[in-house]
Amino acid sequence: MEILTFIAALITTILFIYLGFYSFYLFIFSVAGKLIRVAAPAKSNSLAKFVIYICSYKEDDIILNSAASAVTLDYPKELFHVCVIADSLHPETIKKLKKMPLQVVEVVFESSTKSKALHKAIENTTEDFDAAIVFDIDNVAAPDFLYQVNNYLQAGNTVIQGHRIAKNTNTSIAILDAISEEVNNHIFRKSQRVFNLSAAIIGSGMALEYKLFKEVMLQIDAVGGFDKEMGLLLTRNKISVAYAEDALIYDEKVSNPEVFKKQRRRWLSAQFNLLKKYGSSGFTELFKRGNFDYFNEIYQTAILPRILMLGLMPFMLTISLFTPGIGPDWHLWLAATILCYVGIVIAIPTSFYNGKFFGALVRIPLIFFTMLMLLFKLKGANKKFIHTPHIQTSK
Repeated sequence: MEILTFIAALITTILFIYLGFYSFYLFIFSVAGKLIRVAAPAKSNSLAKFVIYICSYKEDDIILNSAASAVTLDYPKELFHVCVIADSLHPETIKKLKKMPLQVVEVVFESSTKSKALHKAIENTTEDFDAAIVFDIDNVAAPDFLYQVNNYLQAGNTVIQGHRIAKNTNTSIAILDAISEEVNNHIFRKSQRVFNLSAAIIGSGMALEYKLFKEVMLQIDAVGGFDKEMGLLLTRNKISVAYAEDALIYDEKVSNPEVFKKQRRRWLSAQFNLLKKYGSSGFTELFKRGNFDYFNEIYQTAILPRILMLGLMPFMLTISLFTPGIGPDWHLWLAATILCYVGIVIAIPTSFYNGKFFGALVRIPLIFFTMLMLLFKLKGANKKFIHTPHIQTSK
């Protein structure tokens, strides 16, 4: 009996260290992001030349709308070039795209991935550009997006992540997805810069100096999670990622529960595969090279989705109340739970606190159990490209 008690105490202690530190991490970064402002660079009179890569897989109507929006961005026309990587599009869609002032790169892959599409786009880029920008098929950038990114480039930043924001909040799932995006923006992008750490790169709306973009992409062949791998490769080489909060890019949020499940399964699988691939190098880089930025990036691949934290923290608190003397005291679990919840709540923009938000909250328990089950269904999810279907929406 004593052995079982010891094992139970050991397990709950390990869980407390893991979940408690994560809760503290969320709280510190969330509060810091609210209290400390990172100044944006001054407006620059020098203008960079951009190439915008739009990765398009199927969904012909969506790409026609996104491409039409991209070519009309408010920036000198001779200083940006739009390249659509057309994967599995209909011939009539290709014809319509070719009538637009942009480049179309037609590709056919046995197994499609975003990294393969970008490799092919780079091969077909002949002009010299100062920076490359990646958009997803559904992305619609704010008119001044390029000007905002340009200010960061001219200020000496080589990698900039734009502010991806929800294009739609038409269902409860979409609302929660939009909130999740903004919490990520606050804690893992804006607040990271307060401590001079790299903002987390997302799969779209980011800009890199063109030479650097080519060098990094040549090292990536991920089926999923190419953005996370890019972030790891950059920070390992001590290349910092800036966050342009005012460079808005509108992104479609998932509306359908089944699509949400497939998307999150792909993301989780990619995350843990990258942890397995790069995790052991985190401590080496930290202690040998003092690369805390890379170590922090590694840590972010080891954390659970916040929706799981919302369920696990009160669950462990309840367990501690009914098992006194086994593992950390319930007071410690209560403190960690409060830090977790306060950190997440602070990170949610006040604009979301409305009737729709509170109506969407009823879906959280279902999403929690869905995500929990996905942890046991990750095998094979990162070996084959899982497409996330989109719908035609307006920002």
